[in-house]
Amino acid sequence: MPITVNCQFDSGNIEVLDASQPSDIRLAIRPDAGGEFLQWFHFSLAGVRGQPVRFVIANAGQTSYAQGWEGYRCVASYDRAEWFRLPGTSYDGERLSVEFTPERDVVWLAYFEPYSQERRLDFLGRCSASPWVRAESLGTSLQGRSIDVLHVGEGPRQVWVQARQHPGETMAEWFMEGFITRLLDRADPVARVLRGLASFHLIPNINPDGSVLGHLRTNAAGVNLNREWHAPTPARSPEVLHAQRAMLATGADLFLDIHGDETLPYVFIDGSHMVPGYGERNLALQADFLAALTRASPDFQTVHGYADDRFTDEMQTLASKWAAMRLGCVSLTLEMPFKDNANAPDAFAGWSSARSQRLGAAFLDAVLAHLKAL
Repeated sequence: MPITVNCQFDSGNIEVLDASQPSDIRLAIRPDAGGEFLQWFHFSLAGVRGQPVRFVIANAGQTSYAQGWEGYRCVASYDRAEWFRLPGTSYDGERLSVEFTPERDVVWLAYFEPYSQERRLDFLGRCSASPWVRAESLGTSLQGRSIDVLHVGEGPRQVWVQARQHPGETMAEWFMEGFITRLLDRADPVARVLRGLASFHLIPNINPDGSVLGHLRTNAAGVNLNREWHAPTPARSPEVLHAQRAMLATGADLFLDIHGDETLPYVFIDGSHMVPGYGERNLALQADFLAALTRASPDFQTVHGYADDRFTDEMQTLASKWAAMRLGCVSLTLEMPFKDNANAPDAFAGWSSARSQRLGAAFLDAVLAHLKAL
């Protein structure tokens, strides 16, 4: 049976250079629209049961975050439900190579566990049935997909949480599923108190076009949404424009922007303490939030992260920095690893959808502490 390489599905992305031999499959990652970014891949191999397979991503050294391949292990699945890491992943500075012997006829491979549009629609449908949820579309993307938001709770405090500005960072939407699931748990006392203290506005995926297209960082026009918050436009970044208008209408007491980092093998937060005018009160509240999150989840740490001057020239273009300046609230960017958490490694799954969901659930404890401190 000949080997078939396929990526014609939601978030699929790969180019086949040569698939004539299972021991030497040559592939390349297709860039996002516009060609500026490339790193996300998602494809399947068929006809491979019991055959030693080796595939090489030939342009790994030219990707946006080539350093991220160091210590990285590809994720694989036979049923698209359980994903595991492949130890036979290596990077020589130019090419990413993966060697393994599949146990089934078809295997799916990806940069990280995908989060499909179909799963999102199912999840939104279940959430909409909750008595505590008001579902709304803020508007549509460039390709006409809905920018969905779930409003939860009736309290006076305003909390905004959004994910997947960068569509290849799928751990962000897994996080949102964990966060929202716990917030809607009838039996959870933390969730019950939070629904009374605050009104939550939750955008599980602000970049649905890029997600479906298999992009790493951009929307359908090749625009990095997390560099558009200073001046979004209908032609380039309607996704940001819709969200920004809604945030300005309600204001915010807390803003969380959920992401993944290709290079650092840690869970960390990039705060807004470097934003001019953040103020002593927000500095103290931010420090308290990080302390509460450290208590809530052993996966979180504060030693490793970004340098304060990382985004000096782009500061006003980023969502969390814009929210800190315009809304005057504690505003944080969460980063989760594509690799593993080096402080608590998992040989089977690495950092995973399950760990992202549990981190999302743990965040409720830190949010509660923050709201009580206001």
